[in-house]
Order: sequence, then structure tokens, then C-alpha cells
Amino acid sequence: MESWPKGIHAITLFVEDLGTARQFYLDVFNLPVVFEDENSTVFRLGGMLINLLKISEADLLISPATVATLGTGSRLVFTIQVDDVDAMCSELASRGVKLLNGPMDRPWGVRTASFCDPGGHIWEIAK
Repeated sequence: MESWPKGIHAITLFVEDLGTARQFYLDVFNLPVVFEDENSTVFRLGGMLINLLKISEADLLISPATVATLGTGSRLVFTIQVDDVDAMCSELASRGVKLLNGPMDRPWGVRTASFCDPGGHIWEIAK
């Protein structure tokens, strides 16, 4: 099927403080900025875009759905594959990141650790 999705092109994360979130993604992931204005900053992560969007602008994007607020619970986890979870955890710590959990060996045979960005979005690193 020609129109079948080939992968995730972009994710949009709603953030309360664009400046803090922007700096987090620069400091932690060292990602290139591909677009920026007063309401959003877009980074490239491999073949995917990460759009940080001010939560005040989120309603325009998803209406009539409701925008969840920070602290109401997690609804997703982004997983990044790495070669060495422990080494990545050390690197994250050197960048000021506090882990939520891990590194740990999961029963399904994967080693993982998780952390949270300033907007409350959870990132997992896995091997």
C-alpha cells in the first residue's frame, strides 16, 4: 500500500515553559534546531522531528480534544535504543538529568532506564 505510514515523522510535545524545555533538549540530547518561533522549537532526532509547542497553542492543534495538564499522569513513553544503557546513564547524569528508574534488567531481556523532561514527558533508554 503506497499511502501506508513509513514511520513517525514528527512528535509534538506540549510544554508549559518553552525556554526551559528548549534548553533541556539542547543540553541533554544536543539536537540540531530546524525551526524556531515564539511558540515552538523543532529539533531533528535521526529521521524524526521533535516539536516543543507552548501548551497555550496546543488547543489550536488538537481541538476538540482536551489538552492534559502537567502532573495529571503519564500517557506515553518514548524509547531510544542505545548501545550501552549504563554509559548513557552516566552521560545523562553529567548533563544534570535525574533518572526516574534504572538502569535495570527487565524480565523481557532488555536493560532500561527512564528519565523525565521538564514538560513531564518520559524518555526510556534501552539496549
